[in-house]
Amino acid sequence: MDKQPNENSTENSLLRFMPMTSITSGTGIQVRNDVYYYTDQIVNICFIGTPGIGDWILIDAGMPKAASEIKSVAVDRFGRESKPAAIILTHGHFDHVGGLMDLVEEWEVPVFAHELEIPFLTGEKSYPEPDPTVEGGLVAKASRLFPNEPIDLGNSVQALPADGSVPGLEDWKWIHTPGHSPGHVSFFREEDTALISGDACITVKQDSFYNVLMQSPELNGPPRYLTTDWDAAWDSVKKLAALKPSLIVSGHGPTMEDEELINGLEELVENFGKVAIPDYGKYVDKNRGLH
Repeated sequence: MDKQPNENSTENSLLRFMPMTSITSGTGIQVRNDVYYYTDQIVNICFIGTPGIGDWILIDAGMPKAASEIKSVAVDRFGRESKPAAIILTHGHFDHVGGLMDLVEEWEVPVFAHELEIPFLTGEKSYPEPDPTVEGGLVAKASRLFPNEPIDLGNSVQALPADGSVPGLEDWKWIHTPGHSPGHVSFFREEDTALISGDACITVKQDSFYNVLMQSPELNGPPRYLTTDWDAAWDSVKKLAALKPSLIVSGHGPTMEDEELINGLEELVENFGKVAIPDYGKYVDKNRGLH
């Protein structure tokens, strides 16, 4: 049975500051003229749009308590009083929606997510609990402290268009990449083969405290402690590898580009059962021959 939210759950967990950081926290990098990503503690947030030219879009909303920092970055990049035309989510886990409630209240902009994520964003359903027993390092062990309760955006959130288009970003398309969460999506622009992967695949070993702190670049599958469907996760990485992206901005870790990225994705697909899927954990099905 799904754990039902209570009136204090958001205040008690989703709005509680999480003492996690990395050496890149508080820094931003422009990787295309209109693609800028900013690292909030351990997670990346994307600002899509060219400063001074038209609207811009925010992808994901960081860790708990991130709203003021996100607004500050928006002012620096797009000017005072600027706000996005929309906020679009790769998924609704706590580290991607931490500043969302405050941002929506102040900016009064629409939020878009895959239809399968909507129940987690309207207070209807909690995510499965993190798995601190999963094979992995210190971050995995600490995941018992990570909140899984939903937020409630009410009518502010709506489903992404079924045709794969991205509101406000006509040259991008969204791709359903489930596994880490049921409605996880990634974003791809064919023109320059730029990929925003969210947590479908990431560029740091997220269960290792040292790797997260130092942001050691390494192409990986999704974070182990919150991934509940490894078959789907593998299929999602196959989808992304087939795109042959020249640039990836993932939910966690530094960017990767060109040959390093393409080769890394091919190796990840080939060895996913060995390097991505944990040897044990409550969401690992050992009877399906995945290893």
